[in-house]
Amino acid sequence: MNLFRLAGDMTHLLSVLVLLLKIHTIKNCAGVSLKTQELYSVVFATRYLDIFTHYISLYNTIMKLIFLGSSFSIVWYMRHHKIVRRTYDKDQDTFRYIFLVLPCILLAFLINEKLTFKEVMWTFSVYLEAVAILPQLVLLQRTRNIDNLTGQYVFLLGAYRALYILNWIYRYFTEPHFVHWIPWIAGLVQTLLYADFFYYYFLSWKNNKKLELPA
Repeated sequence: MNLFRLAGDMTHLLSVLVLLLKIHTIKNCAGVSLKTQELYSVVFATRYLDIFTHYISLYNTIMKLIFLGSSFSIVWYMRHHKIVRRTYDKDQDTFRYIFLVLPCILLAFLINEKLTFKEVMWTFSVYLEAVAILPQLVLLQRTRNIDNLTGQYVFLLGAYRALYILNWIYRYFTEPHFVHWIPWIAGLVQTLLYADFFYYYFLSWKNNKKLELPA
């Protein structure tokens, strides 16, 4: 565990807490994409298939349980909570899953490190995580006005992935034979998807204005 990895994990955890704060405390999910949250649930479910069969550390297990539990809780709130579900922008959140899921499934079968069920599922989760934020970014562009908590949530998600890239670079130079091209390339693609959002986020922060994305 190095500083970049720890900072990345804590940033990821903080992003989830910010979203849960918005949904559970304020009882509002306006500006949040249910489709992105469902994709993240699939990401964690397929990535952590070994949670009860392959023990790495207590820290690792707790983090897996947190991300699994929080992702499914958020989906439940947005789908079934009698107050929260009324604030969901269903008419604007229309990105089609198939354009993301199907290519990721095909890539996972074609490009992986080992053709086994768990390895293919893990690879699929890596590819899917790289693009799962797209429905959220599209929704923010359509709604344009972004509340503070939603903006912080998306920013923290992007920052988490950027910190993980620094973690991989650090490990590449400090650990012999540390080469994992699949998560590196997927992580780079994911970070690049946030570039436009980061630009307008910092612009709004610099000018002390409310975050607004161009249509």
